[in-house]
Amino acid sequence: MKTAPRTRLRDAVALALGASLVAGAFSATRANAQAPAPGPAPAPSSPAPNNAPVTPPPTSTAPGAPAASTAPVPGAPRPFKDIIKDAKETKGFFTLWQKDDKVWIEVKPEQIDKPFLLALVNTGGLGEARIYGGLMDDSGIAYFKKVGTQMQLLLANERFRAPKGSPTERAIKTSFSESLIGSGAVLSAPHPDTKAVLVEANSLLLVDMAGAATTLENAFRIPYALDGRNSSLVKASTHDDNTGFDVSLHFAVPKLPARPLVPNPAVPVVPPPANVPDARSLFLGYRVNFAKLPEKPMTPRIADERVGFFTTTYVDFTDDLRPNPNVHLVRRWRLEKKDPAAAMSEPVKPIVFWLDKNIPMKHRKAVTDGILEWNKAFERIGFKDAVQAKVQPDDADFDTADTKYATVRWYLASGGAPAIGPSLADPRTGEIIDADILMTDGFTRSSRRFVSEDAPKLNAHEHGMPGFLGSSQQFCNFAEQAHGEADFAMDILEARGDIAPDSPEAEKFVYEYVKEVITHEVGHTLGMRHNFRSSTIFTAAQIADPEFTAKNGVIGSVMDYPPFNIPAKGQKAANYVQPSLGPYDYWAIEFAYKPIDPANEKAELEAIAARGAKDPLLAYGTDEDSFIGGSPQGMDPTVNVWDLTDNPLGYYRKRLELSRELWDRIQSKQLADGESYDTLRRSFLAGFDQMNRGLLPVTKYVGGIVQVRDRAGSGRLPFTPVPAAQQREALKILNDGLFSVDSFAFKPEFLASLPHNRQDYFDALTRGDVNRQPMVSVPGTILKLQRDVLDQVMSDVVAIRLMESQNISKKGEASFKLSELYDNLQGSIWSELKTGREVTPMRRNLQREHLRRVAVAITRSSAGQPADARSLQRMNAQQLAADLRGAQGKAGLSKETRAHYAESLNTIDEALKAQIQRAGA
Repeated sequence: MKTAPRTRLRDAVALALGASLVAGAFSATRANAQAPAPGPAPAPSSPAPNNAPVTPPPTSTAPGAPAASTAPVPGAPRPFKDIIKDAKETKGFFTLWQKDDKVWIEVKPEQIDKPFLLALVNTGGLGEARIYGGLMDDSGIAYFKKVGTQMQLLLANERFRAPKGSPTERAIKTSFSESLIGSGAVLSAPHPDTKAVLVEANSLLLVDMAGAATTLENAFRIPYALDGRNSSLVKASTHDDNTGFDVSLHFAVPKLPARPLVPNPAVPVVPPPANVPDARSLFLGYRVNFAKLPEKPMTPRIADERVGFFTTTYVDFTDDLRPNPNVHLVRRWRLEKKDPAAAMSEPVKPIVFWLDKNIPMKHRKAVTDGILEWNKAFERIGFKDAVQAKVQPDDADFDTADTKYATVRWYLASGGAPAIGPSLADPRTGEIIDADILMTDGFTRSSRRFVSEDAPKLNAHEHGMPGFLGSSQQFCNFAEQAHGEADFAMDILEARGDIAPDSPEAEKFVYEYVKEVITHEVGHTLGMRHNFRSSTIFTAAQIADPEFTAKNGVIGSVMDYPPFNIPAKGQKAANYVQPSLGPYDYWAIEFAYKPIDPANEKAELEAIAARGAKDPLLAYGTDEDSFIGGSPQGMDPTVNVWDLTDNPLGYYRKRLELSRELWDRIQSKQLADGESYDTLRRSFLAGFDQMNRGLLPVTKYVGGIVQVRDRAGSGRLPFTPVPAAQQREALKILNDGLFSVDSFAFKPEFLASLPHNRQDYFDALTRGDVNRQPMVSVPGTILKLQRDVLDQVMSDVVAIRLMESQNISKKGEASFKLSELYDNLQGSIWSELKTGREVTPMRRNLQREHLRRVAVAITRSSAGQPADARSLQRMNAQQLAADLRGAQGKAGLSKETRAHYAESLNTIDEALKAQIQRAGA
């Protein structure tokens, strides 16, 4: 899903079946939740230490919580036995005492200053803005510290390490701070025998531990504040390994911000939450888990940049001679053979995923098969049934938000269609302890959109905010974006008559799609990162062959974002999606999980990782490889999402052909009397979505540089410029598909048949689509894509790369020069000056965009602008001015075209006469 985009570290899991867990669910009155009082949090009052109700605010707070009284308990603490009189004791990791609506945590002396795992799960969300119920949030190592009459909950600083007891370790403690995330009064005197003390749970936990106020403000630009008085502790439970608390936190604002009288296009208005009755008041639920750390830490495995895994990173101050003190550990589950001597053995503790009982029955087989697919990779390294899938019984009493079981959860969202695969690891070793995959009805419903035409779309403001305790993972957008690919595939296949609604073929299509998404997300929970280069390992002929794809798939890794493998018109269909694991997936699992003798581990891991440079089937490139290098699209055209084959440029041409095929078919489609126009509008815009996903990656070939993650001795250099021939081919695709005079031609009667859904109009306004127009703006849609392409190919960064590529090109190898780029663009965009043809409104828009960038280049100087770029643009502008003067007198041009030429000539003349404005002057 980044790691793009971003996945968050979180916690989650279900409590053990039949464990000695007592769900000490004490009632938390939710009357206020049913009729919340919008507005600021009322001033809280300090509760009495003995009979404080569950709902009052904490006696002291962590950052982000509202102000609360910190007045000390008057007099000496009451005897332990007096406070817990008539209370129910539940023994566990932390013993809990419950009486009516009160819960106390018993903290023993040996539990003070002893680290444990703190993990949070969002158990109640908004169904929008990436604030979803069931989402694993973040985790860290925490411990209790008693300071006078206060019990502090501190988050340990695991970023810096040194040998225990060394002077450097003492220096670390004085150099780097830890964080306070909760605090509560010590209510009792020590127990006469155990010396344990009592801390009230609500005073410790009813704080904004998750930083949700910032998450809300980031998503909606509204300064929500925690209202302690109307927040509550809902449930508490404990067993041997975990103690968990469910809290309901109320956030409110006194009023919503007014919309500006005069909208500013540069400052978009973000709408308030749409899925609550009153946007001034909302509740978020969290599961706060205190979990026991493994008694014996797992032996860590050092990560390698040539194989893609999430990592646990720390700064090691053990040796001051090391040039780089950063240590990166592979995030992985602890897998150990029951029989270490056997070639094939079951693991001591398998990786078990529990399917949430809310997952619809029709999708459970696809989810289960997606999970179990990974056993193929583990069998290759000697593990039998390493990954298992179980279904949570309908009457199960364990909580899937606890850190006991990994889960696959089902939730609902009003926009977007994400599936997410985060995990929780021991910061000391990288051992994955818990993982939770979330899937929504959105991406399954969207894949059946030809049946239900009103599937929701992701809104621009649906971004939320990633982890709050220091997340290193990223949100995975695979399912969220793949549903758009599914939509387009279904539009094409339905238009061709290849798949009919409610047919067995349609059911198979959805099954394969859901299985692929789940397999991808399970890969993340196993520690694996994206691999966006794996889509380049097969030829177009191979992925068009049904026998080949059934055996080998269509890409090299299920961790890629592959488009649907749609056959060309008249071609037999092969596998639409990746049917199984790819060669890279087997290799990566081998690197992270293969049992290796510690004495030989370093050498054997080096040998495994080095195979990636020798075997083209193991090609790897991840999130940052796809966008680093400057400019909007990045510099490496071989690391992209939504591409296929070893000739991506050829595939992008095919995407354009498929878009035009779809447009041709729907323009000829005859709707039945009474049928809605929604299908036409949706399919028409889907074609533009595909053009966008095809043409923007094409721009990376211009000034492109391929980068690999090899080390010395591999036979490849880290950086290689894209051959000049491929850069010219990329420009031709852009010219033919986007810039040419005849790129877009639609029947007027068809464009007049694309209204929006009138029933959804006001819902769209509520969600912030304030500019929603009843007609599709074809010129506006095309112009946006043209702007994005020009922003890339005419950027200073691309100019610099084109010039610097000449320095690293092989001797005697022809290079693609900056002058050729500028000449090519100008000739294509202003072709009417040579042909004498009339300039259409859409072409005039494109020419103005090009001219605006030229004028900026020759009148403004910045530190990032190469001098050659400015001088070449000036020379080309002079030539363009001469061509405009020559074209003004040509007969047959409309008044609009002549006015456009005159204005363009004036713009160039003014720019050429202007003095250069230097940045910072």
